Amino acid sequence: MLRMRIDPAANRGVGVAFTDRWGGFSTGALAELNLGRVDADDPAHLVANVAALRAGLGVDRIALVHQVHGAQVVEIDRAAAEQIDDQTVLSEPTGAAGPIPSARRMPTADAMVTRLPAVALAIRVADCLPVMLADPAAGVIGAAHAGRAGLLGGVLPAVVARMRGLGARDIAGWIGPHICGSCYEVPRTMAEEVWAAHPATRATTSWGTPSLDLGAEALAQLEELGVTAVGLDPCTRESPELFSHRRDPGSGRLAGLVWLATGWIRN
Repeated sequence: MLRMRIDPAANRGVGVAFTDRWGGFSTGALAELNLGRVDADDPAHLVANVAALRAGLGVDRIALVHQVHGAQVVEIDRAAAEQIDDQTVLSEPTGAAGPIPSARRMPTADAMVTRLPAVALAIRVADCLPVMLADPAAGVIGAAHAGRAGLLGGVLPAVVARMRGLGARDIAGWIGPHICGSCYEVPRTMAEEVWAAHPATRATTSWGTPSLDLGAEALAQLEELGVTAVGLDPCTRESPELFSHRRDPGSGRLAGLVWLATGWIRN
């Protein structure tokens, strides 16, 4: 279930985790721990997967957003958290689950911040970058979905700015599993345009074609923003333990999660 986990007790009260595809209830191409694809999975399986993950992390709630490859950031405050339960995974505005009351609809955004303990911020991916952020001393955490469009469109500066608006100063970051530069092939015209504006992305696939290294770009952006970050980032396309849209179109979704421990106290 958990590909990697940093326990809050070993990380100044901040937990960080990245899931693999095992330990859940989904079947077929979505087996087993699919955390997205409300349009394709059995709703009961999705809810059971979220519940199992929540119990495994020891948190009260898992906050989700409907990700659209943008740079919008939402704060999960107490009012928003009170609307979250394991059924929230079914509330994406896709139409697949039928009409959803506005008060229960999953917010549309590509990043979240919170100061609440025991609420895990979850970013779901199947090749994009899940970026987890925290200032343990300030008790502020953030999470960002950094696909190509969002990463190049400013989602990381946006979430860091929002965290600093909540009092964060010394921010650490963790980049989870994503497609690597040796696998993320793009058309040459796109590659050359991106390379010119973002030199850290320059890469070549293992078969010799133009590609983008989004992990290197994320680390470069975070360094420029004053964030100390590390890449805990096996390649999704290369690992059958992980979901990958490039390898298996229509695959399930992994998650990166960050949370403040229950009982966190400001230093």
